[in-house]
Amino acid sequence: MKKVLTIGAILIIGVAIINQIQSHQSNQIQLPDFKALFQQKITPAPKASKQENKDPVIVKGSEEEMLVTVVEKSLPSVVTIGINFTTRERGFIEFDPTNPFGFRQVPGREREVEQNIGSGFVVSEDGLIITNKHVVSQEDANYRVLLNSGDTLTVENIYRDPLNDLAILKVQTNSKLTPLTLGDSDNLRLGQTVIAIGTPLGEFTNSVTKGIISGLGRGITAGSPFEGYVERLDNVIQTDAAISAGNSGGPLLNLTGQVIGVNTAVSSQGENIGFAIPVEIVKTLMSDFERRGGSFERPYLGVRYQMIDRRAAIANGLAEGAYVISVVPDSPADTAGIQEEDVIMRIDGARVVSSDDQSITRILLEKQVGQRIQVTIWREGEEKNISIVLGTFTNQ
Repeated sequence: MKKVLTIGAILIIGVAIINQIQSHQSNQIQLPDFKALFQQKITPAPKASKQENKDPVIVKGSEEEMLVTVVEKSLPSVVTIGINFTTRERGFIEFDPTNPFGFRQVPGREREVEQNIGSGFVVSEDGLIITNKHVVSQEDANYRVLLNSGDTLTVENIYRDPLNDLAILKVQTNSKLTPLTLGDSDNLRLGQTVIAIGTPLGEFTNSVTKGIISGLGRGITAGSPFEGYVERLDNVIQTDAAISAGNSGGPLLNLTGQVIGVNTAVSSQGENIGFAIPVEIVKTLMSDFERRGGSFERPYLGVRYQMIDRRAAIANGLAEGAYVISVVPDSPADTAGIQEEDVIMRIDGARVVSSDDQSITRILLEKQVGQRIQVTIWREGEEKNISIVLGTFTNQ
């Protein structure tokens, strides 16, 4: 009974509405055209920008902005260095039924090797590039330079510095390159922020790492895992910016984008311990190179040595100075009579010390080829003075 009443009520209400509509129509009142209304295109109100009332991604004037700016400006000037050479695989012995001895020797096959091995950076518009000497130490190989743009340039000439682990590459180029600015490494301070760019492991081109200057005036033995090359380096910069094999030759930059060092080595016994050659040595090298019209010769002594500080000297009953590990045959040192296990104490009266500007390398940089120097050595408990005429070592 309740259902019937409800339905009836609905019917009555519906009739009343219809009558009302008809009444309005008779009074010439029109209803909206709902069909036309829904067919109209409605333009939504513009949304507020997501960046409104929010901080920018990089804060202007911050260290982060400085880092990003330096990297963006420097990348076109940082290069990857690749090598191409032919090697012969090891031969082997195989069974040969036609041979009366049953076996025969099979020679190894020749194989072309092509890989990226290091880094470098542009120092002149006409195609001069700085890298480490140990990166390009293989003289029977061909080298190439890969730019950040993807272009590959052929290396025409290589000028290797006999005193430092540095080399200048001259590449073929039809357009001007963008050189980096060489800064100042004589006034560096511990804790200063630095940026390293290079190709770690010969694979990850133009990788960027950041760190600080962890030490100054260090003495190290640098080498290449690719070439098996080692060399004693003094007065280098220590940094905790991540440096790996393949970073060698790349720039160490300050926050203004100036080169303050050349990444050259990483400690195999610890983490976050890398080393760079001070840029002042690079500037001296470039000045000598330009003065001689595209080549250079450096005063050459011809010894390999290990520095001994005062504490180590007392503990081992030796003198403080450069302990001679080996003498290069037919070098000026060899001709003058320098021997293994001698300790070079002074050169022209200047003490030989690795922790400041009195290293052998720095002292020799002030000398000229053909100049006679007086070297004071310690041998078997006695001091001796030896006169040596510096020779020249040019290697292209």
